[in-house]
Amino acid sequence: MTGADQTTVDGLDLPALERFFSEHVPEFHGRLAAELLQGGRSNLTYLVTDGQTRWVVRRPPLGGLTPSAHDMQREYRVVAALAASDVPVARAVAIGRADDALGVPFSVVEHVDGRVIRTVEQLHALPDSEIARCAYGLVDVLARLHAVDPGAVGLTGFGRPQGYLTRQVQRWYDQWQRVRTRELADMERLYAGLAAACPAESGASIVHGDYRIDNALLDLVDPGIVRAVVDWEMATLGDPLADLGLHLVYADPVFAPVLSGSAASTSDRLPSPADLAQRYAEASGRDLGDLGFYLALGYFKIAVIAEGIHSRYRQGLTLGTGFDTVGQAVAPLTAAGLRALTHLET
Repeated sequence: MTGADQTTVDGLDLPALERFFSEHVPEFHGRLAAELLQGGRSNLTYLVTDGQTRWVVRRPPLGGLTPSAHDMQREYRVVAALAASDVPVARAVAIGRADDALGVPFSVVEHVDGRVIRTVEQLHALPDSEIARCAYGLVDVLARLHAVDPGAVGLTGFGRPQGYLTRQVQRWYDQWQRVRTRELADMERLYAGLAAACPAESGASIVHGDYRIDNALLDLVDPGIVRAVVDWEMATLGDPLADLGLHLVYADPVFAPVLSGSAASTSDRLPSPADLAQRYAEASGRDLGDLGFYLALGYFKIAVIAEGIHSRYRQGLTLGTGFDTVGQAVAPLTAAGLRALTHLET
């Protein structure tokens, strides 16, 4: 942790944040120190402490080009709501507006002690039995999230489940138009294919929007226990199978360049995507007959997100390391999405 004499830390104005904490965080005592946590490809995430208590502060990226994907108010609202459920989340502490301390919206949640498994090397330090328990534990938590009644936790109106899939296809294509740095014919074909093949929603639930192994804090002793699911910036109400499809897409090695070439989710020591899908089907009771579409949608979404990260990197607007490889993933992800759609049609 950086020393207490710091005033700014990679986009975080500490004196301004201290003033906000003194008004809104009862546990705050004294000066703040902070460090940028590695691994965030989107919103910036900081570990902040006053020497007695630790918090996590999240704010949008510098020069963000996809504002709907960085909605701090939505992220904070869903985390606060899920505290009343059996889905593990960090305790919500405070929410800051754009006209508060930092000049951008930001959120403050408790720091949860846990293990983040981000790389293949970190995953492979575990025995095979623990790797399997970790993978199945994540799927079980996803099924529990999708079983939560949004109205029961105060999230009625959090999203519009009807028409969710059609809006997702259009939303991510619109984002592509905003962030693209190149022409990519496969992207146009994938968009057209998704629009033509879009099924009726399989159901309606709270969806995380970016559910993968490194967006979970695992128990320090037992990696089969999820202590907190994090990074809720794209959460809404929608089709739960979109979450599953995206989670399975992260197992494809073509995703690896997005996380510096060593994404834990792509390890061949994890259970296969087919086994994970079966585990989800058993835990949730949902029909996975249209899974090919949801896989294609997942590839589409991640390709667009990767292009947005690549665009910010080219403009010098990223913080931290590991962004130089992200652009390499866009074309392979898009091609994989086309293959998933083709498989669906055969």
